[in-house]
Amino acid sequence: MKLGIVGLPNVGKSTLFNAITNAGAQCANYAFCTIEPNVGVVSVPDFRLDKLAEIYHPKKITPAVMEFVDIAGLVKGASRGEGLGNKFLSHIREVDAIVHVVRCFEDGDIMHVESEIDPLRDIAIIETELILADLDAIDRRIARLGKSVKNDKSAAAQLVFFERIKAELELEKLPNIAEFDEAERAWLTEQPLLTAKPVIYACNLSEGDLAAGTGHNAKFAAVQKLAVARGAEVLPICAELEAQLADLPEDERGEFLTESGVEEGGLAQLVRRGYHLLGLISYLTAGEPEVRAWTITRGTKAPQAAGKIHTDFERGFIRAEIVPYEQLITCGSIAAAKEKGLVRSEGKEYVVQDGDVVLFRFNV
Repeated sequence: MKLGIVGLPNVGKSTLFNAITNAGAQCANYAFCTIEPNVGVVSVPDFRLDKLAEIYHPKKITPAVMEFVDIAGLVKGASRGEGLGNKFLSHIREVDAIVHVVRCFEDGDIMHVESEIDPLRDIAIIETELILADLDAIDRRIARLGKSVKNDKSAAAQLVFFERIKAELELEKLPNIAEFDEAERAWLTEQPLLTAKPVIYACNLSEGDLAAGTGHNAKFAAVQKLAVARGAEVLPICAELEAQLADLPEDERGEFLTESGVEEGGLAQLVRRGYHLLGLISYLTAGEPEVRAWTITRGTKAPQAAGKIHTDFERGFIRAEIVPYEQLITCGSIAAAKEKGLVRSEGKEYVVQDGDVVLFRFNV
């Protein structure tokens, strides 16, 4: 999973990226500090792996991973190339979902490109540029389809679809990929739209506002209302607090969060919301060589889940031996789980569930 971190300049994007990835992206108080996208790959926090390791004593523990891309700050006119905007917009097309960092704190020492702090205006600026960029791309797609529509039924159907999307975007209505059928999703894979990507609004609060609770910040409340209407995720976060947390040894971070009045670090929250937004889950494999988490789309059947490990597993799939994580931990060992009849044998139609501990049987 690849998440792109976007927003206006100086809203805290690079500070947040540095904190959650420890990638050391450049961070400064001037516009366009980030030009090339910084990329950080982080381990997905999953306490289940440590618990399974206590049972199996593996040589290796391998968590799932998530990729974060820190994309330079966009400004008005980005779709026309302002502030190197076209280059920045191309980076967004490559991500699975967007983390839109929105400034919800006041600080006279940190300039804002629009002078006043207004998160809804900031969101509208970014969305307008995404809409304009998509309209430009759709116009080119429509022109190509128009040349082949007479002799190609698929081209005719695509033309109707993209003309509909264009009309909606001209009314500033953002497309919702959940409303599309399988064929339409396939067309969007060929012609990815910036405006159709799932969004997490990361509201960058002051440390005091975060500790006091989001109900004290009217700017956050406004973004939350917008997120609900859009079917998006919203995350209250303090980039500066996350930066302080990242500088601490791992064994001191829990105490620091408690003292700061925060229950959970930003990375774990971003991961959880990202998984939910993209419909992802993790199944687990466990043994003496390795305990590992594998990320799949919710609804994936056993053979395709096996294919995440190796294509031979899917091609030669026989069955999947499955025990839910909670039941395995309660039993204390796989042998005890088998004695109680908790290890099930599932076939090709089984839909793998989050937390399933799986052993695939295959033959090629």
